[in-house]
Amino acid sequence: MKKTILYTFTLFCPALLQAQTNTDVLLLDMSGKKTEIILSNPQNITNHLGYDSQPHFHRSQPIMYYSSANADGKMDIRTYNLSTKQTADFTTTPENEFSPTLTPDGKHISAIIQRENGQQDLGMYNIDSKAVTVLIDNLTVGYHAWIDNKNLLLFILAEDGHELQHYNLDTKQNKVLAKSIGRSLHKIPGQNAMSFIDKSDKEQWLIKRYDTKTGAITTIAPTINQREDITWTSKGTLLSSDGAKLYSFSPAKDKNWQEVKVQGNPALLKGITRMAVNQANNKLAVVISE
Repeated sequence: MKKTILYTFTLFCPALLQAQTNTDVLLLDMSGKKTEIILSNPQNITNHLGYDSQPHFHRSQPIMYYSSANADGKMDIRTYNLSTKQTADFTTTPENEFSPTLTPDGKHISAIIQRENGQQDLGMYNIDSKAVTVLIDNLTVGYHAWIDNKNLLLFILAEDGHELQHYNLDTKQNKVLAKSIGRSLHKIPGQNAMSFIDKSDKEQWLIKRYDTKTGAITTIAPTINQREDITWTSKGTLLSSDGAKLYSFSPAKDKNWQEVKVQGNPALLKGITRMAVNQANNKLAVVISE
């Protein structure tokens, strides 16, 4: 347990995050036909000194959720309204909250809750009342993605490294699927499948597909230069970055990653890490260095 808690603090402790890097969230317009992607009009929508990261769009509302450091260095969840261009606090708690994610029912935001003792639980906040429910408190959860209302894909900090686990909320059973994984966990649009990053080969990281019905794990594509942050468009195209440029990959037609041109001020794109696409497929959020 001591080893796990120490590792957890290294991964998420706000003081360490601020010491390492300050980040902002950049919002871009996205257009194009079929698998073509055109990005334009990059705008810094957080423009706040400190940590702003882990963007996530609501499926049906013009709201983006993200994790943000407050004046005391604690991580809260904040919202950005794409229609009004207004920012607001979603949580203001003594704990740190990371990885805000809309639940499948659309009524809650699930998040990693880091306690003062270093424990990391998975909880969810009612969007209207902000009431919190703890979902998982017996595992050290680093990242998560919803398979359906009762099943989750989890990045677990274990004694011997990072594990990919399939967790059922009803039975409380967890199954280890892989080890040495990255932080990007996503549902693949239109499929009964999830994607994750396999980092077991130190020379070549791979984006892999987990079939949630059969349990089969197959390879989709190599990552870009050992970059673990990806996202999916609603049309089934992958987006990633080498840190300075953005690239797309359509598993149905591409053999290699294709550079995506950015119209406007591409100089804003520096130190790119996490990213997210909205359901309408017309907005891309990317995390950049300040």
